[in-house]
Amino acid sequence: MFAQRVFPSIRAMSTLTRVQTANAPAAIGPYAQAIKVNGMVYTSGQIPLIPSTGELVQGGVEDQTRQVLTNLTEVLKASGSSLEKVVKTTVFLKNMDDFVAVNGVYGSFFSTHQPARSAVQVARLPKDVSVEIECVAVCE
Repeated sequence: MFAQRVFPSIRAMSTLTRVQTANAPAAIGPYAQAIKVNGMVYTSGQIPLIPSTGELVQGGVEDQTRQVLTNLTEVLKASGSSLEKVVKTTVFLKNMDDFVAVNGVYGSFFSTHQPARSAVQVARLPKDVSVEIECVAVCE
């Protein structure tokens, strides 16, 4: 109510669009792969699932990070965005000792455009993976 009085056009600007693509893993719970609103896209966290099988990618944390960022790229593409339009990422790590390895792969995806980023260690991630990444980006 307060927001509508202070910003009368907020209701007109707030059309939410759910993003869904078969080129990234289907959501494993009651959530969208991403939501578009007001020229921005907010992605759900991506984990290292192979879209075609729903299985976890084999290998170490570098392989997991590569798959996560590939999945994120596909969600952004389906949203009318791209890695070059990412404003902020949040990297969730099961073990902060993996930071250097994750950072190496991350840097290969964000070599010229480097968005703001937070990296945090968490107690556990879905399916017991080592890394999950979400982002906010500008979209069409």
